Amino acid sequence: MRKINLTFCALFFSLLSAFAQNQTTLIDSIFSGNIYRNYRLYIPKKYDSSQASSLIIDLHGYTSNALQQQAYSNFKEIADTANFFVVYPNGTFYGQDRFWNAGISPSLANDVAFMSELIDHIHLKYGIDLNRVYACGMSNGGFMSHTLACALNTKIAAIASVTGSMFTSQFNSCVPSRVVPVMQIQGTADKTVPYAGNSAMLATDTLVNFWVKKNNCNPNPVIDSVPDIDKADSCKAVHYLYKDGMKGATCEFYKIIGGGHSWPGAPFKIAVTNEDFNASEKIWLFFRKYKLSDMAGVNELMSYADISMYPNPCSDQLNVEGETVRSISIIDCTGKIVMSTASKQVNISSLAKGIYSVIVVSKGGQIVKRLVKL
Repeated sequence: MRKINLTFCALFFSLLSAFAQNQTTLIDSIFSGNIYRNYRLYIPKKYDSSQASSLIIDLHGYTSNALQQQAYSNFKEIADTANFFVVYPNGTFYGQDRFWNAGISPSLANDVAFMSELIDHIHLKYGIDLNRVYACGMSNGGFMSHTLACALNTKIAAIASVTGSMFTSQFNSCVPSRVVPVMQIQGTADKTVPYAGNSAMLATDTLVNFWVKKNNCNPNPVIDSVPDIDKADSCKAVHYLYKDGMKGATCEFYKIIGGGHSWPGAPFKIAVTNEDFNASEKIWLFFRKYKLSDMAGVNELMSYADISMYPNPCSDQLNVEGETVRSISIIDCTGKIVMSTASKQVNISSLAKGIYSVIVVSKGGQIVKRLVKL
């Protein structure tokens, strides 16, 4: 048995090494919670700095890490085709293993704050579309995705959880400020995160029904069997679609009958893995239907409806219009504030050519716009 395990590990890390060498991946970090938090950022082949791209936050499981999750979920080809970024953050250590503080204890790392700061950081550097930021994850990363739906829904448009649930301690405290489209993928034979739940975590059916009710979806789902393409994978999949939620939100659930603690369609087989569909493809098809502004409340949108910025691209005078504008800050790609003013007419002729972020503070809060300096 030991020889088999060593052979598997050697193959796994060999594949990881080859995988890492063929990626357009940047490794960076930000300072959050008084420590440096690192991440891997996959940049799609079609990236164009003049156009805002979507961002998926993909979270590893307990004992795993960013590199392994990047290889395991394998969003590369999908991201290249659909032109979106994928960021793979690393959790902090609990003992010797990395984890996400998905509502576990307030004394541990504040991973909600880290995710919020990470979104801002990537936006400042790459001009991602803040209306199209999504979160997904495996196992403990799936738990964290549900936590973000509860606590960071002002920045996360939709979430997906693969083999993750929600801790019972968080169940009553989860009061999202808006509807949050949710996809859940779970195996009925999962021995790590049991489908039936336990005293610490919700049963999968309870979790799905929780979001169906929160989003006011039709409780009677459209049920379809996923074609059993691979009859040798020892499991089958059934798709449940809960429609007609508020503001067009839906809940989707892939129930893997006989499936284990694994990511369907993954290149590495861990436990019983369903091969009838690719979870990463389904997650992207789900995410791409939603924008944060479509899910937000009317009052949230009205606060910024009167703010406009022109011309853009701009070489000299930048104009910002809106009765509620209080201050304007321009930030370069390193995150440094290079200009700050209360005037709505800003002379940017002294700035170097490139991409900047403009933070406009108004009566209703703040918004971030991207500026191309000619």
